[in-house]
This record gives sequence, C-alpha cells and structure tokens, in this order.
Amino acid sequence: MFDIELDWIHKWAKYTPDRMALREHQRDLQWTYYDLNQRVNRLALYLGTDLNIQKGDRVAVYSKNRAEYVFLFFACLKIGAILTPINFRLTPLELDGLLRDAEPELLIYEKDFTKQVKKLSMLKKIPQKQEISSFENFLVESFDKIDFTIEQSLTEEDIVMILYTAGTTGVPKGTIINHRMLFWNSVNTSLRLDITSADHTQGFAPFFHTGGWNVLLTPFFHHGASHTLLNSFDADLILQLIEKEKTTLLFGVPTMLQMMADSECFASADLSSLRYVIVGGAPMPIPLINTWHEKGIPIRQGYGLTEVGPNTFSLHQDDAVRKKGSIGFPNFYIEAKIVNDQGIESADNEVGELWFKSPVVTPGYWRKEKETREAITDGWFHTGDMVSRDDEGYYYVVDRKKNMYISGGENVYPAEIERVLYSHKKIKEAAVIGVADKKWGEVGVVFVAAKKEGDISEEEIFDFCKGKLAKYKIPKYVKFINQLPRNDAGKVDRNDLKEKFTIN
Repeated sequence: MFDIELDWIHKWAKYTPDRMALREHQRDLQWTYYDLNQRVNRLALYLGTDLNIQKGDRVAVYSKNRAEYVFLFFACLKIGAILTPINFRLTPLELDGLLRDAEPELLIYEKDFTKQVKKLSMLKKIPQKQEISSFENFLVESFDKIDFTIEQSLTEEDIVMILYTAGTTGVPKGTIINHRMLFWNSVNTSLRLDITSADHTQGFAPFFHTGGWNVLLTPFFHHGASHTLLNSFDADLILQLIEKEKTTLLFGVPTMLQMMADSECFASADLSSLRYVIVGGAPMPIPLINTWHEKGIPIRQGYGLTEVGPNTFSLHQDDAVRKKGSIGFPNFYIEAKIVNDQGIESADNEVGELWFKSPVVTPGYWRKEKETREAITDGWFHTGDMVSRDDEGYYYVVDRKKNMYISGGENVYPAEIERVLYSHKKIKEAAVIGVADKKWGEVGVVFVAAKKEGDISEEEIFDFCKGKLAKYKIPKYVKFINQLPRNDAGKVDRNDLKEKFTIN
C-alpha cells in the first residue's frame, strides 16, 4: 500500500503558500500556510533540540484553546512526539490520575491555571514544565526560512495524540490517535461533507475533546481550508463571525445551536454563506431543526466517538426532517453492524449494539491492554451504543447501553422517552434515568427544564406520554430543574442526576 502523507501543512505550504490557514480571533493573529509551516518547523526544532523531546514522548497541554496549541500539535507531529491534551475543568486530584497515566516529558500550562498546577502531586515527577505563553514568540517573531524534514522513521501507525475520554469514575481511558486515523477520518469527512480548500469555519470545541481536533480542524488542514480559532463558545460572536468571514461549514452540539437560535443576533444575522451546519453529540430536536431550516440553513446530523473517527455516520440534510432522529448511513470507509447480546447480527428494526470496523478505529487505549481487548474483537470496535436500522438502511441511536434500565423485565431506553418529551412545546430540556423500585425492579425518573418556569405540571407530562409510549416506558417520577447538568463533552451528566434524585 502507498504510504500516506503525514505532514499536511508542509505540502500546502508548497501548493498554496499565501492562502490563509489559521486565524486566532482573540489576539487577531493569522497565518498563511507558508507562515504556519515555517513557524511550526522552528517550534519543532526547539522542542527537539532545546527541550530534547524525542519520538514517543508525551507533551501534555493544560490550556484553553489558543494558537500555540495548534502550533504545538503540528510540531509534535513533525518530530513524532505525542500531544496529550488535558481537560482544564478537572480537579487537581483528577489531573494527577491522568498525568500519572500519561507520564509526560513536558507539561505546558496556561498562566491562569498556575494555582491548579501547583497543587499537583505529580508535578515533581514531570521533567519539564513551561507556561504556554513562553511559546508566543513562535507566533509573532520573524524567522529565517527553515527546511525541516519530518522524522523519517514515522509511519501511519505512530501515535499523534492521546485523548482522554470523559470518564465518570476512576481515571479516564486514554484513546490512542495515530496518523492512520487522522488520514482516513479526513477522507471519510470530506467525501460526505464535500470539503474543499475554499471552505472556512470557526472552531470553539475544547481541545481536550475529539470534536475540537477531528470533526473539522484536522480534515480542514488536510484539504488546505482555513480555520478561525476561538477560546470558548460565544453564540453572539459566532453569528457575527459567520457573516463577516463568510463561513461555509459549522460544527456544534444541539445545546450550542439552541443558544445561537435564542440569541438576539440570530434573526438579523446573514448566514447565507453556510452550506449547512453539522450537528453531533446528541439528537437535535425537530423544533430546533425547523428553526434553522426557516433561516435557510440545512442541518446535517452525524454520529461519532473518540475511538472511531470521530466522523463515522452522516445524515444528508435533505433527510433531516423525513428521517428525524436518524444518524443516517455509515461514512465511506466504515463497516458497521448491529450485534445482539448473543453476538449475532440483528435484523432490521431490532435493537443491538453498534460495532465498527474501519481504518479509523483506534489501536486501543493507552497502557490499558485489558480495556482494549474488551473493546475490540477481531478489529470490530464495540461502541456501547444501542442502535436500530430501518427498512431503508437508516440507523437510529436508541441509547447508550449503560443508560438502559429494566422495568418489569422490559428494556427501557431513556433516549426514546426523551425524544417524545422534546416534542412538547413547553419543554426545553428533558433527561430520563432509571432508579430502583421494589415492585418493578427499576422505574424512570424524568428531569424536565421548562421553557417557562412553572408552565407545565407533572400531570401534563404524564398525559402527554400516554398513547405515545408503552405504559412501562412512562416515567414514574417527574422532577423539575432549571437546566440539565452536562459533562465536558456537552452531554447530560446522568450520574449527577442520580445524585440529585430523592423520593419526597
């Protein structure tokens, strides 16, 4: 097989040296592909020569999104070091566990997190520490032309990054991301989203999350497109930038798109440059899809996970309403199957666990052989997501396997109930969990955030579910809440909800 190209920005620096590659909004800095490649080359030499970072060394970055982060990613890629993004929302105790697992040679941290860093018991075991601001000179100073050759021993199987999944107990698992995954994820993404070098987007997903890197940023760099980096999500600002920068594609989770739709800027914003918005992380409610469609913006729903891709499924925008709730079809170089508890492939309209085989499947979890063996069988990755496939071949996520509960001997999937509740005009958010029950084993509790406080009653919710859900699926309890708690990936934190639940 022909070796894949590993140094994308090096190639684009030759092909289109004057095209904009990256812009950072906060400091109003931007770089062409030539500038980016030259500065990354200089940074790579600094890491390898001055700091003695070698192939395979982990470089942990504890920072919010900023241009230095992107420069460090490509510099590490060129010398074979492994970028290890750190979740800046974790406590020092949680950070210690993660750093103990990664064993970085270098910790790069943002000045605002200095107090947190000083609390780390692992700090003395990390050979080198530096504030990320010390790398700012690589962004702004002039350098002589540098011809840097990427580490020659690198192959597509070499590790580029370790991304820690949002674990709720114990140390999160470090998903290994290698060159092969980046390449095939980019190919899959471009084939379904029609990415070209003329595309532009804004990125605001945090870099400790796969969405920050691999939904659009790395595929865009592979295709010579351009990217504006934001250090956080700001609905008003993003709407303004879409109009100003003529953004062509945008990625967000439904909560973000709801916040943008609720913005005072939404009605007047000119979003005509957008081909469509890509949505992931959770199903997008139909009323919200309609809001964006009325604005003239098609919605492209998808599905993915850190360990595979992450861009594995895509629903064409023309099917957004007709196939509401569907994630569409597997992307181009993805094999998917649905497997029941007996390990047999499920028939159409039967629920089972989604398995993947593809060049975008991770080789495993960092230093976790047991967890890797449990997750991958003969090259098939077990997602833990329960799905079904309709007669036309469209896939639907029913729920996470771990979210399912059993009531009176029947499997109940919270996401199915939540889809019904989201269609109620007075409900803004809803989440269902299973709790112990003496009679039925488990029953459902629904947490509801109303669009207007006090505008909906328990009885109204129960009545709404009748006729739409089987009796055993209707939650036994209703709890009202201002807003649902969410984890760092933007998903509902169901463990937090379980802690909140008490029977009055």
